[in-house]
This record gives sequence, structure tokens and C-alpha cells, in this order.
Amino acid sequence: MKLSEIKKQLSTLDNVAFVLPNGTYVPEHFHVTEVGLITKNFIDCGGKVRKETVVNFQLWDANDFEHRLKPKKLLDIIELSEKVLGIEDYEVEVEFQAETIGKYDIGFNGTAFTLLNKQTACLAEDQCGIPAEKQKVKLSEIPSQTNNTCTPGGGCC
Repeated sequence: MKLSEIKKQLSTLDNVAFVLPNGTYVPEHFHVTEVGLITKNFIDCGGKVRKETVVNFQLWDANDFEHRLKPKKLLDIIELSEKVLGIEDYEVEVEFQAETIGKYDIGFNGTAFTLLNKQTACLAEDQCGIPAEKQKVKLSEIPSQTNNTCTPGGGCC
């Protein structure tokens, strides 16, 4: 989700809530301790130079149980970050501390922001030597198979 979409959703909400991938909510007394711009320069396994830039929100669960971040306050933090850091309309990722720092993509379910598990992937699959996924076929669908037995030369044995 891009930063502009998050700002649009925040302007419609009374409360800010984040839901983890397992369905539990980030405690409602969370703090946004950072809004940042992260640029990653790297070379993929095929030798291509790449650059990714994201806006990063860091959520922190403190022992401040009376704290509640309202949508207007988060919008103010975002707007200050845009101005000071020169943040543009990039995709947003969220960091949240569980057993370790988790990084999540972000979505919206109509009432709360959803934290979505991020996935790794090969960006140069054509150069990695990864075999193509084999097509799975049910033996019962092979035409040369009759009465669940293979016939010689039918290709099912």
C-alpha cells in the first residue's frame, strides 16, 4: 500500500489499529517511533543492480497503557516526515517487535490496517537455474489409464 492510500484511509478513521497476520491486534497503546525512508541498493543473483525505496513505520509496544495514537496525530507525523525527509509516495512497510523485528507489507480491511507477511523471491529466476515447477496430474485423468491400471506404452508407468 502506498503512503497516499494510508493517508486517505487515516482521514476516514476515528482510531488507528493494526492487525497482525495471525489475526491478533497490535496493542492499542502502541507508539509510532519512526517514520523513515529506506533505500536498498543491491545486486541480484543475476548480476543486475537494483534499488528499492520504501517508507517505513516502526510500531512499538511500550508500557504506556494509556497512550492512544489518533489518526490526525499519525497524519501530522507522516506530513512532517514527508516535509523534512522529502518522502514521496512510496510503498509502506511496517516494523513491529515480536520474537524479533518483523517487517510487514500493509493492507486495509475497512476498519484497520492489516500487517501482511513479506516474502522473499528470486529477482533473476531466468539466471538462477531454478527448475520450472512440474505440472501435477491426477493419474485418474491420464487417458491411457483404464480401470486404474497402466497399459504398456501408455506413459503412466
